Amino acid sequence: MAMTSGPDGLGTRMRHVLEIFETDVAGFLADIGLADYRPRYSPVVRALLARGPLAIRDLAGEIGVTHSAASQTVAQMNRAGLVSLEPGVDARRRIVSLTEKTRGLLPLIEAEWTATTEASEALEAELPYPLRGVLAAIVEALERKPFRQRIAETAAARELLEP
Repeated sequence: MAMTSGPDGLGTRMRHVLEIFETDVAGFLADIGLADYRPRYSPVVRALLARGPLAIRDLAGEIGVTHSAASQTVAQMNRAGLVSLEPGVDARRRIVSLTEKTRGLLPLIEAEWTATTEASEALEAELPYPLRGVLAAIVEALERKPFRQRIAETAAARELLEP
């Protein structure tokens, strides 16, 4: 059986593109004096600015990541002094709030958001397809039929799964 995924596999390419984006955004953040601020922090900051303090589970839903991913990002931000954590009504829930440190950094963070958005739009103008539209279409297709199911429906998977 031939291996067809290799370095050109879809997941590998998506991860590579994401790494390029994150590395370059992180580099720009360092250029403007935000070396300890990570690109993955911005959705958290934006959600908390828009909605106010949130439980981690609600924050995860707001930014479209798993509870585990949100919890890990919040823990990193807490260690960096960018968010504070308070117990919620239920002892298992923790409420995330922006700190004064983050509020003081907002002019730089917001300027970076604007610059990144403009750069993204310029990149999309060079592409044969609108990247956001393609990504939205991928998400919609995977919501209709998860990739796990798509894999299981292949001839190669049926050979593996048959008793």
